[in-house]
Amino acid sequence: MNILKIILSLFFLNFSCSSSDNASFQQGEQQQPEQEGVEIGIIRDITASQLVADMGPGWNLGNAFDVRDNDKTVWGNPLPTTTLIDEIYERGYRTLRLPVTWGYNMGEAPNFKIESGYFTRVTNIIDHALAKDMYVIVNIHHDDKWIVPTFGNAEASKTQLDKVWTQIATHYKDYSDYLIFEMLNEPRLKNSPEEWTGGTPEGRAVLNEFYTIILNAIRATGGNNSKRKIMITPYGASVVQAIWNDLVIPNNDADVIISLHAYFPFKFALEGTDPNWGSVQDKGDVDALMNRIEANFIAKGMPVIMGEWGSIGILSTEIERFKHAQYFTQACIQKGIVPVVWDDGGDFGLINRRNFVWDFPTIADAAANKN
Repeated sequence: MNILKIILSLFFLNFSCSSSDNASFQQGEQQQPEQEGVEIGIIRDITASQLVADMGPGWNLGNAFDVRDNDKTVWGNPLPTTTLIDEIYERGYRTLRLPVTWGYNMGEAPNFKIESGYFTRVTNIIDHALAKDMYVIVNIHHDDKWIVPTFGNAEASKTQLDKVWTQIATHYKDYSDYLIFEMLNEPRLKNSPEEWTGGTPEGRAVLNEFYTIILNAIRATGGNNSKRKIMITPYGASVVQAIWNDLVIPNNDADVIISLHAYFPFKFALEGTDPNWGSVQDKGDVDALMNRIEANFIAKGMPVIMGEWGSIGILSTEIERFKHAQYFTQACIQKGIVPVVWDDGGDFGLINRRNFVWDFPTIADAAANKN
């Protein structure tokens, strides 16, 4: 860590951890000045694969900033605090994925201006995590109302994507490469018959157009964004082979990282109808998935982040979920994939966000690769 980074880290850590700051964010106030324009770090001369290799297992701050409403508490979670990030760090996580829905906090066309106060709230969490030398992933998450991958809606979506990502990238263009941009989360046509089965050729083609617009917008802002690492997600973030085949990396950009999601196996991890995990078949299926990821991406020089994974706590006991978390985490790490566990504060919740007590410490430790 260079001297500038040490000084800035101490500044942000001291600033963010004050009790008054935590209290204000519990109430939804924005008292911290924006950090736009502050030079916080550098972009190292390393490849995307080298950066991914330096990252540690991660945790998702789900159902918080990504709520589909201006009120980010309506899905049942309190507003995020820096104390929560401290607890995540102390548990051993070194990567924070920060899903963000922007559409409920922006103005109308043609500028689609994002509210400055909203930027401040998001930035407060980003700065606090970066001050702890955590990697941070920020994205566009549940904005599917205006991101519609059809030929008929493509131009309107592309125009808004350009405006929104230009604002985000400009706001953080001086940040170090510990901040990663993820262009879209699970992009798909909502409520279509093919929503979760890979979409249609039309949807996949339009998505490739979206990515070209987004990547060009980010790079055009200059500064550290000219070489920042960017995550790209196949249609629906799916592990369906057909969508992998159709994914196009814009401009053959070498600083792109593949982002996948795998609630796998489905009946245990996401549907919650199978309470047991750990059979020979279960482990074989996970191994087969990891082998496909390696063959399709890693072997071709494209590093991978498993941006979401986990298991739902409905019928399964903690021991069954622990066994799954331990095996899945290890399977990712053995292939050089960064596992970032999903926590929504609900059925996938691992930590209580009000008292900061870990409800499922053994699962949390397994996901952080501590056992």
